[in-house]
Amino acid sequence: MKRSRINDIMAEADDMIRSYGFTLPPFAYWTPDEFKAKANEARHVIDARCGWDITDYGAGRYDEMGLFLFTLRNGLLSDLQRGGGMCYAEKLLISKKDQLSPMHTHVIKAEDIINRGGATLIIELFGSDDQGNFAEDRGGTVWCDGIRLDYAPGEKLRLAPGESVTLRPGDWHAFWGEGGDVLIGEVSTVNDDETDNIFREQIGRFSNIEEDVAPKHLLVSDYAQHF
Repeated sequence: MKRSRINDIMAEADDMIRSYGFTLPPFAYWTPDEFKAKANEARHVIDARCGWDITDYGAGRYDEMGLFLFTLRNGLLSDLQRGGGMCYAEKLLISKKDQLSPMHTHVIKAEDIINRGGATLIIELFGSDDQGNFAEDRGGTVWCDGIRLDYAPGEKLRLAPGESVTLRPGDWHAFWGEGGDVLIGEVSTVNDDETDNIFREQIGRFSNIEEDVAPKHLLVSDYAQHF
């Protein structure tokens, strides 16, 4: 993805988020130079990889297969492993109309996916085999706003604004907006996007970036280079 396109997506996403009454935290608006100047105070933001995250999964087709994310808060895997401390995470996502977030699951993370506003969110579900691999012929169980739902292989949930689903490790899922763009909330256990996203297809989690202009704000995938 071109950096100029990423900058534009950030501005568009911020406008949509504000239109639903949400405001991103102050560090979201730091320039790269401001972020570097505050790196010591912002060590947790960096280590927990909070912030902007825009991905086309390395395929170069963002409008067809991509996702906007902003990690608002996140604990550390070490807290989760010892069973104490900050063991939770929260994100805002935007799934655009017919924009696929491809089939994947998590080994550790359990998550609530919440339609915060906009169009209908479609979530396609499959279960796992005994080794945790994608199973085309297996369903499973999720909870929609606390109500148990046994799903068949390939079943599609339709979440209207205000509705949610709880997904656990082994629930393979893909999602997209139907009829328009969707603002999504994600509340989960500690989030580790570098190692805990298992995709059905051989794709990357992050974008390859062409630096045609300077970044407006840093992505979480920029932190290793800058810090």
